[in-house]
Amino acid sequence: MFSLVQEELNHRVGLPEEPYFATRYEILREPLDMPLGSERLSDDDEAVHAWIESGEQVLCVGRAHIIPVSSDGSGADHKGPDAPTCPAFGPLATLSAQRPAFQIRQMGTLPQHQRNGFAGQVLAELERIMVEDFGSKTGFLQARIHAVPFYKSQGWFVIDEPYEIAGIGPHYSMSKKFS
Repeated sequence: MFSLVQEELNHRVGLPEEPYFATRYEILREPLDMPLGSERLSDDDEAVHAWIESGEQVLCVGRAHIIPVSSDGSGADHKGPDAPTCPAFGPLATLSAQRPAFQIRQMGTLPQHQRNGFAGQVLAELERIMVEDFGSKTGFLQARIHAVPFYKSQGWFVIDEPYEIAGIGPHYSMSKKFS
């Protein structure tokens, strides 16, 4: 049995250190046989990143960014060539009252550390920062099917019909309102 010496919740606006990206790749891209580098997003240097680490190992990762007013939330899944496109968030096309809005992306926990509350801590920290520091009213995310129950347990709601992101699999768009 693995025992954690010390867990630490960290966050940073801008690029974290390499162990963060290595864990992001291991969790989200390597299982899909995607190339190294596909875990990177073109706006990572502008996003808020949060993670749980224990010693030198990053156990759980997540990031958030403000969705520009001119955007409906659609975009490339990664910054590499041939990146599939993630669809728009339906409500952003018509409801300006939901702005400022943020998007959660690249959330994941190493399999051997799941079910320890780490993802809930990372998500709560991202939500807190986006609401308190950026004035966000609404959050959006695109959840893989197996992650939907987790996000529902954290107060998020499915808002669109299921869809497929090429090379990654079926997803649901989800949202959460903040006062």
